[in-house]
Amino acid sequence: MNKNKDIAFFGHPLGLSSLFATEMWERFSYYGMRALLVYFLTDTFIGGGFNIAELDAFTIYGIFTGLVYVTPLLGGILADKVLGQRKTIYIGGITMAIGQFMLSASAMSSGNIDSFRGTLFFVGLGVLILGNGFFKPNISTMVGELYDNSDPRKDAGFTIFYMGINIGAFLSPLVAGKLGEQVAWHYGFMSAGIGMLIGTTWFLVRSHTLGSIGMPPKVKSERNRLILKDWLSVVSYVIAIVGTIFGFIYLWGALNVEVKDWLIWIFGGGALVYLLTSIVRNTSGKTEWSRVAVIVVLAVFNVFFWAGFEQAGTTFSIFARDNLDRMIWNFEIPATWFQSVNALFIVLFAPLFSILWLKLDKVKLNPNTPMKFVWGMVLLSLGFVIMAFAYDRSVGGDSILKVSPLWLVMVFLLHTFGELCLSPIGLSMVTKLSPPKIVSTMMGIWMGSFAAGNFVASQMKAISIKLEDTLGREVQVFWFIAIESAIVAVILLTLTPWLKKMMKGIK
Repeated sequence: MNKNKDIAFFGHPLGLSSLFATEMWERFSYYGMRALLVYFLTDTFIGGGFNIAELDAFTIYGIFTGLVYVTPLLGGILADKVLGQRKTIYIGGITMAIGQFMLSASAMSSGNIDSFRGTLFFVGLGVLILGNGFFKPNISTMVGELYDNSDPRKDAGFTIFYMGINIGAFLSPLVAGKLGEQVAWHYGFMSAGIGMLIGTTWFLVRSHTLGSIGMPPKVKSERNRLILKDWLSVVSYVIAIVGTIFGFIYLWGALNVEVKDWLIWIFGGGALVYLLTSIVRNTSGKTEWSRVAVIVVLAVFNVFFWAGFEQAGTTFSIFARDNLDRMIWNFEIPATWFQSVNALFIVLFAPLFSILWLKLDKVKLNPNTPMKFVWGMVLLSLGFVIMAFAYDRSVGGDSILKVSPLWLVMVFLLHTFGELCLSPIGLSMVTKLSPPKIVSTMMGIWMGSFAAGNFVASQMKAISIKLEDTLGREVQVFWFIAIESAIVAVILLTLTPWLKKMMKGIK
């Protein structure tokens, strides 16, 4: 396939339209399920969930969303060395659909979280985690392969692709959230599974637009279709993933706490040793080591940002359900719909932020990367100040006074601005500062900071409760995060001149 021809999608290769829609449906599937997860676990709406404590639900949510950022390392390695991106995407897509249908089946069953129904639920989550690991890194890689590195359309192509991600994230809570929250849980999860099947089928039907991109390694360059042998491999991997997760869940449940702790330390320590060894072997000279240090330092601050930002799926979800006046005449806004607000703001404001950075650069006022991180933390803190006022306004005495949804919408607006100052800037920063031989390794460390941030986010409410016990007074979680984020912003501000110097000329 000639990458510079076949222009038919907004001036871009036709294959971009195929990958755009595939990713849109995959994000529809993921975010639809994610919007339901905490509500289903705590089950206050329509019955049929597990009715577990909020803090336990937050922990499950945090482990799930954290591991989602870890497994793409495995999927990327297998695609590069063994499978190729195309087979890996099929494996991931089919596996994730199965995971969603397992969640749907668990919602249709009866029993508590310790019964077979609970096992089925956790297997579904595990299958989704691994499926995401196979799918997520490789479809982005294929977008990049549509263009030559010198093609000026490449950045714009990724921007269009990013819009597909957020369109899917916007639509899914509106559909899956509405079905799960106000009809039946299993319909919500089922719609997410159907969305994943649509995306995978679209990828298959439109595979001719991709030419030979993403084919398995060492195949002849003229071959652009998977053959029977490839499909048997796809099916084998899917069966192996589902079977492995079933076996792991049963084995994990049989182990005592001490053995579990040891296994976590062994695997975690092994991964850390591998990463450190890779960095030491492939980094040389003061300039490279200096830039690597900047990535590591900013990765730590990235954890603090996402520990606040990802309250969207935990404490914000509960606030939307319990503390917002969601009635408009005779229509009740589903609480899950608020999960769409961030994605909508991303679609609306991401292009404007791109223009803003260019305009500021022309007048030499464009903040450096660490300073953009500072602004991200400041906006995050301001959002939590508003959230804290909204919570204080809604909770008075023993009763709850429901407040306007505009409070939460304003919080999401500020947090989206913070995300746009930090998230895309961070990804670009890693590619610029990493030593050439370990760009993927450093990106893995960066993704690891997202994983850590998601898990810490799930524990912020528990941390605030422990602080209450220690201080002997109430610690409102939103004020706690607002103050903590402000302190982190000040620390980062004081480090900014040093970090700028350590970047050795990279902006």
